[in-house]
Amino acid sequence: MTLSPAERFARANEEREHPRTREFAAGQRFDLDPFQIAGCHALEGGRSVLVAAPTGAGKTIVGEFGIHLAMSTAGEKAFYTTPMKALSNQKFRELVEVYGPDEVGLLTGDTNINASARIVVMTTEVLRNMLYADSPALQGLRFVVMDEVHYLADRFRGAVWEEVIIHLPPSVRLIALSATVSNAEEFGDWLDAVRGDTEIIVSETRPVPLEQHVLVRGDLLPLFDDRAGVATAQVNQELLRIRSARGGYDSGRRGGGGRRPHRGGRRPQRAGQPQRIERLDRPDVVELLRRANLLPAIFFIFSRAGCDQAVIQVRRSGVRLTSPEERALIREIVEERTRNLVEEDLGVLGYWEWKDNLERGVAAHHAGLLPAFKEIVEELFQRKLVKAVFATETLALGINMPARTVVLEKLEKFNGEARVAITSGEYTQLTGRAGRRGIDVEGHAVVQWTEGVDPQAVAALASRRTYPLNSSFRPTYNMAVNLIDRFGRDRAREILQSSFAQFQADRGVVGLARQVKDAEESLAGYTEAMTCDRGDFVEYAAIRRELSDIEKINRKDVTAGRATRDARQRQIQSLRNRMRRHPSHECPDRERHARWAERYHKLDRTVRKLRGQIESRTGTVARIFDRVVDVLDEVGYVQVSDDGDTTLTADGRTMKRIYGERDLLVAESLRLRLWNVLDAPSLAAIACALVYEPRRDDGGYGDRRLPRGAFRIALEKTTDLWQRLDDLETEHRLPGSEPPSANLSTAMHGWARGLPLDTVLAEADMAAGDFVRWTKQTIDLLDQLSLVAQPELARTARQALESVRRGIVAYSSV
Repeated sequence: MTLSPAERFARANEEREHPRTREFAAGQRFDLDPFQIAGCHALEGGRSVLVAAPTGAGKTIVGEFGIHLAMSTAGEKAFYTTPMKALSNQKFRELVEVYGPDEVGLLTGDTNINASARIVVMTTEVLRNMLYADSPALQGLRFVVMDEVHYLADRFRGAVWEEVIIHLPPSVRLIALSATVSNAEEFGDWLDAVRGDTEIIVSETRPVPLEQHVLVRGDLLPLFDDRAGVATAQVNQELLRIRSARGGYDSGRRGGGGRRPHRGGRRPQRAGQPQRIERLDRPDVVELLRRANLLPAIFFIFSRAGCDQAVIQVRRSGVRLTSPEERALIREIVEERTRNLVEEDLGVLGYWEWKDNLERGVAAHHAGLLPAFKEIVEELFQRKLVKAVFATETLALGINMPARTVVLEKLEKFNGEARVAITSGEYTQLTGRAGRRGIDVEGHAVVQWTEGVDPQAVAALASRRTYPLNSSFRPTYNMAVNLIDRFGRDRAREILQSSFAQFQADRGVVGLARQVKDAEESLAGYTEAMTCDRGDFVEYAAIRRELSDIEKINRKDVTAGRATRDARQRQIQSLRNRMRRHPSHECPDRERHARWAERYHKLDRTVRKLRGQIESRTGTVARIFDRVVDVLDEVGYVQVSDDGDTTLTADGRTMKRIYGERDLLVAESLRLRLWNVLDAPSLAAIACALVYEPRRDDGGYGDRRLPRGAFRIALEKTTDLWQRLDDLETEHRLPGSEPPSANLSTAMHGWARGLPLDTVLAEADMAAGDFVRWTKQTIDLLDQLSLVAQPELARTARQALESVRRGIVAYSSV
């Protein structure tokens, strides 16, 4: 690109002012985009930064520049936080390649590698815990990268992001990386308020343009009219004709920019003939994409069973997408990455069939897969060896797996309660995987036609970028005791008032207050318009309204007894007499005044409602905090003096180190010594009951299947304790929690006793990946118990931890 003299002069000036950015940019594979340069300049200028950009746009470059700055100065550190262990593992490997294993550490709760390194990758929860513990590792910390910071909206874990942002030392510069959200400026304003000088950088430009298609039978039809383009959101007329024909397909008509680059070989129908449009089988779709040079592709299927079934279908069809050389390389990588897995477990895990699928170039990717298997799929896809991946939406959440094409089989998913349409934000996140920078000139999003598909609705999904970031922050018991211990109660309330949740609520209050102010001006005008020189028309209008209300009730309530109706009739007559005697009743402008009075009444009712909303929103987070403290006071974790001074008890200091959804239940169980008589397998089973969240279709556990002896007694006492705490929370107007679930406890007990994998998975009735995930959460809780419990129970917790950290649970490719 040829630059004008003025542009060359401006660029030279920028490079002189930002030498670190110039030096960093020179070492990158691509020229930095304007938004990346702006982010680097902000960091070099000493500011924090929020970067909101589409998936695959290269946001992490800005985070990596922050690490580069820290490593350029002796003694400085950088932390890189992610919402998921898989993302942390991936980022750890990438940074090790750049800086070497001595300079990079990894902390994910169950993994601790080189924790004292200058660059440490960690989950956000680990950093939150370090901040509350005032860890020495924070010394020298200069930059914190918060990748996928839009997770702040997550209902279960989002509060952790706000805790970290609020509590990071003022000297630390924050690098917040977010998907494109529609309220980035609002979030950036909050960051600026709590962190100081923060630059907000928003980019909606994809580095690789995205072509949108609809797959109708064997044809890839463009979603938008080629001549109009996406900007106008003008839908391809051929798709609209197909829709209006209720499934009829006119193969002979062309128009609206429709094109048919690929034929499915099906017999054409006459124009206007209604017919159900059959979907292509998955193997046929894969072949169509291969012929069109649109592989590698990710097929998003919102069901694990659907992903596994798709791979089976492709294998049975005989499709093979790899060359002999690629198959040999796949075999070599798979065998190297799985060499530590126990031989007898491989059959249980379906290893041989899974490996054969990989050699064919196809794979599934979902949470039910063993983590090691998922990582291998990701690596092979990144190396262009696996060509078609059938994945659930979890793949869209940050993992670096760009494809040439993304296929959406449906535009609805099951959200745990019902089938719902995906949002435009979800559509953007999913299709954002399409288009590999430096490889593809364009990415392709393909929506498969299904009965009931509305092309206009698909176009709206593809055109909108409405993905608001809303806080899910709420004070927890652990948060409360940590804040009170470090800052005292009053200061803790002030800190919570600085949360993004309260910031958003207060902004909403500003809007409501503006509505009230406008309404009050209108009320003043209505009052003037209904002013009567004969008397107080507000009073007269109130009598008329009361009379009208009672007459209406009397007409409708035909079931009322005689005494009730007589009493109402007397009241009606009394109001009529009062109305006739009122001076305003004789006013010649009475009905005109009355119309203004009715408007006044309706608007006044609205104003009262708005004022109620303002009162309920102001100080919301602090009020919840006060309720949490009241519960803690009642159960003895804090002491509140007569003057309101609040201090922790010994039990409160124990709770400081108990993290998780059931912090109070765990702390109370320890205080009451409910688990002290348990052996290691039984303690693992109890811990599992506290972390496991059953699916809706999980059957209840039967006593017959549960481990006998001390475990059952402890489970019963723990469940009774949960009920008492849940009642206490209800009394204090706090949301309760679900009861502990022992559905997985028998399997966990067996695993801790050393039972083989096949036996345990059969008992658990779940996929290996799910079992590993719940086991690692059980390990997290056991690890906490080993640190805070009484000595005897702490020893049992360590034994339990070691007994479940074996086999596929212990295996990690990091």
